[in-house]
Amino acid sequence: MKTAKKRIIVSVTNDLVSDNRVHKVCTSLLKMGFQVLLIGRKLPHSLDVKRDYSTKRMKLFFRKGPCFYSEYNFRLFVHLLFAKYDILLANDLDSLPANYLASRCKGKTLVYDSHEYFTQVPELINRPRVQKIWERIERMILPKIKHAYTVCTSIANVYREKYGVDFKVVRNLPLSKEPQTPTASSGSKMILYQGAVNIGRGLEQAIRAMHHINDATLVIAGDGDIRTQLQELVINEKLENKVEFKGRLPLEELAKLTAQADLGLSIEEDLGLNYRYALPNKLFDYIQARIPVLVTNLPEMAAIVNQYKVGAITDSLEPEVLAQNIQDALNDQAKRKEWKAYLSIAAADLIWEKEEKVIQEIFSGFL
Repeated sequence: MKTAKKRIIVSVTNDLVSDNRVHKVCTSLLKMGFQVLLIGRKLPHSLDVKRDYSTKRMKLFFRKGPCFYSEYNFRLFVHLLFAKYDILLANDLDSLPANYLASRCKGKTLVYDSHEYFTQVPELINRPRVQKIWERIERMILPKIKHAYTVCTSIANVYREKYGVDFKVVRNLPLSKEPQTPTASSGSKMILYQGAVNIGRGLEQAIRAMHHINDATLVIAGDGDIRTQLQELVINEKLENKVEFKGRLPLEELAKLTAQADLGLSIEEDLGLNYRYALPNKLFDYIQARIPVLVTNLPEMAAIVNQYKVGAITDSLEPEVLAQNIQDALNDQAKRKEWKAYLSIAAADLIWEKEEKVIQEIFSGFL
């Protein structure tokens, strides 16, 4: 007689399209034998999603702010109250209230995946009243969580010290893949930024740095709160021929674009602990594509670059200094040859197939 599969409901506040971390976790859980349902939200222009596991996207009236978070958590709580499942997996603090209440009401297991140090994101640091609300939610719930993991050692240590919860570390590493062959170069080198186009990502400085960089184009692949503002900056600075916005791309298209780049940027500013401890998936995506990287001198990112010798570290985001560091990274052929050799080693090591073992350790006890 077959044993029924354990059912797990995974929830996020985004529209599922480009959340690669959650997709990888769901796929790993599916391989382990769980029956997986991923819940997110549907936006007016959301692309279709086709996955090997089940998905559900809620159409919400509000799109941002406290009304959105309240509506999302209320709708999610009602759904979870009547749904059948054995385990809940909440992604980030903004989905945690509904999951926590439902798990308590139904006596089910709750697992928490913290993608970032949520209460220290720049959007909250500049809004102390809103930040205090989220900090209060965090203080109320996190000490009661038994199963949790996050994206890097620094954030895990903070949560362990603050709440006494044993946070495991699951870095946002990519699946291993053979490097794509770049198409014939047009002569101009490509400097690539991929990811969220939000404050604190060093994008304004990177754009201004293009005044001092020749024979290269800065390509920004992603979307976010300040995209329009950055596009206006490019026009005002008369840099239209040096900066290109690609918008948010499907994962396959983004991978093809990354393979064409000469340098990948991950130059977050030190705006609060969340960015100070950042270990973005784009850094690992560059490495998997065998693209040298330039990162800010922040502890987690710098540790990867120093350990694997896959690029350069900048101590300043002042545009002229940044431009010089970019030029060096693009044109120092001796360094690039060394980086390319080490990139192959790093790409073989920094893969999801190895990192998912932590997921397996966390969830195997529930099977």
